[in-house]
Amino acid sequence: MAKHKVFISHYHADDTAVNEFVNKFANEEKIFTAKIVGDDYDTTINSDDPEYIMRKIREDYLTDSTVTIVLIGSETYKRKYVDWEIASTLRNDSINKRSGLIGIFLPNKNSRNTTVPERLQDNINSGYAKLYEYPTYPHLELEKWIDEAYEKKEDGSKVDNSRKLYKYNRP
Repeated sequence: MAKHKVFISHYHADDTAVNEFVNKFANEEKIFTAKIVGDDYDTTINSDDPEYIMRKIREDYLTDSTVTIVLIGSETYKRKYVDWEIASTLRNDSINKRSGLIGIFLPNKNSRNTTVPERLQDNINSGYAKLYEYPTYPHLELEKWIDEAYEKKEDGSKVDNSRKLYKYNRP
């Protein structure tokens, strides 16, 4: 299938592992084209208004992406921006079309003890999204996962975006 533009949602404390993921799978393996918010995110979108930030995420990052990958570390589930990025991914409106959604545990994280972001878990439970361990064989696994998520994006019947948006980061 065609190479997809993939938005990477993550907690910035995991930047080293996230950058390794992007460098390996997007830059070296060329499995996808990465769209990722830079380190200056908080200064780029200087607001606590979730609707404004979600609109900026959609306009600046999601407009031409087709799949969102949530890279999950031990604290990712607590982050309001991750919640807002997932919520934006699930919306289907005039600014952007809904994207496919998958979660991947970062390496060296014990996935049995790692909490999945609630909105992502809602969509895993509904059957819209899937959750995976870090890929071992990227061309056999990651490429397939992205293609499968892309194929689901047109059917919104399983999307669950009913949860209230985080107002603050969780303690």
